[in-house]
Amino acid sequence: MTSRRARRGAAIATLCLGSLLATGCGAFSEPSRPNAAATAGSSASASAVPRAPVVMFLGDSYTVGERGSLVENAYPSAAARLLGWQVIVGGRAGTGFVQGSSARTPFGVMFESQLGWRPAPDLLIISGGHNDARIPNVQVGPPARDLLTRARQRWPGTRIVLIGPLWGNDSPPAAALTVRDQLRTVAQQMKVPFIDPIAERWITGNRAEGTGNAAVFIKKDGVHPTPEGHRYIAARLVQDLRRLHLANPSRATA
Repeated sequence: MTSRRARRGAAIATLCLGSLLATGCGAFSEPSRPNAAATAGSSASASAVPRAPVVMFLGDSYTVGERGSLVENAYPSAAARLLGWQVIVGGRAGTGFVQGSSARTPFGVMFESQLGWRPAPDLLIISGGHNDARIPNVQVGPPARDLLTRARQRWPGTRIVLIGPLWGNDSPPAAALTVRDQLRTVAQQMKVPFIDPIAERWITGNRAEGTGNAAVFIKKDGVHPTPEGHRYIAARLVQDLRRLHLANPSRATA
């Protein structure tokens, strides 16, 4: 009886071993290898998904919003929604290239504390000069040049755009035009694209007089944009960036 059971067990073991060798299945089978063509196709599909450009802004209350307003309602965020960017907004109300105090640090200081330590963006947009126009005989050229130089050294592959002073009407004072001209000269010398909202007449007329687009796009303070004004400024900026081929900065070439 024992011999018969032993012969039967040996036959079953032989049959199982034969099945394993023939089919490669069971506990002794090798793990299946991924299909090379399928893997390549999956990788290609993943790499084909476009990456949203990372764009940083640095500016004053036009850029971050005045006290009591939200940065997500300011024009940088509106431009990001139009163009599908990932946006990081730095700056503070009342600041500029020179203008600053213990509570209102100038752009150079805020660049280091708010933006410069981050991974490189595809595009950096610096917008300002409005508050600098309040300083008699101000010289914004040297600090603007220093800021642009540091940004280039920190992020060699990042494109940079400089925007001149934004103004709440179409009759800015001579001091604002002087600041604008100094910034434009620095931009030309450093081969940085310069956008001039004053010359391009982004804002027309005067809110107090109820004339031009200022009647709709500027608040009663005569300075800051309304929510509609921020969206309008964003649209004007987008037009200029498309003209400069920088609307999609992750694909732009130097």
